Amino acid sequence: MRFGNQVAIVTGAGRGIGHAIALRLASEGARVAVVSRTELNANRTAEEINAQFAGLAKAYAADVADQASVKKLAEQILADFSRVDILVNNAGLTRDGLSMRMSEEDWDIVVDTNLKGAFNFIQAVERPMIKQRSGRIINIASVAGIMGNAGQANYAASKAGLIGLTKVIARELASRGITSNAVAPGFITTDMTEGLPEALKTGVVGQISLGKFGEPADIAAAVAFLASAEAKYITGQVLTVDGGMVM
Repeated sequence: MRFGNQVAIVTGAGRGIGHAIALRLASEGARVAVVSRTELNANRTAEEINAQFAGLAKAYAADVADQASVKKLAEQILADFSRVDILVNNAGLTRDGLSMRMSEEDWDIVVDTNLKGAFNFIQAVERPMIKQRSGRIINIASVAGIMGNAGQANYAASKAGLIGLTKVIARELASRGITSNAVAPGFITTDMTEGLPEALKTGVVGQISLGKFGEPADIAAAVAFLASAEAKYITGQVLTVDGGMVM
């Protein structure tokens, strides 16, 4: 078990990529704090983990953009599990639209959730990780943050910012035995991509060297590697998991 006796926090773990990450880490022995915006989704994932792996998960509901709530939640997680070894900042959302028509509300909610939310959790667990002189921080970015994507000024900006944040944290915490890396998914089969028009999906697949969308398990596998001891000499990096879409 690669993560036996380790504790992982996974945000946005109620469905999709976050759900797959939480299950993958639990399958390799990690105890998982399952964080989702809604209590219902958090409970579903935690119950699924506990049914398969016997009591390795606990559910928490939180708005990651609310700094005070995140601080309080992190304190509760530490009280429940005694430590945090792995933080996966996966919580994110989209509010797509052309830049000239994008509302301030749509800009703010995406940047606050995708970027500020990650910062809030990093700040909340830094001291415990520094104290134990070990930790893995993994941020789920996007190829949109590398190449840009028309109609996603807010989303691409938040993910590009997340990549920058990843590198800053890597530099700040390296001397304490803590690594910070990002995974940048391409187009992955989730609820978010299922709603895309078929013509758009066909066009996207034409840009992917491997000729197909990825699966949440592909991202979970990359996260598990970066969280493991095998990745102890990797920090400040962005691992693009996109089927060869961006290279």
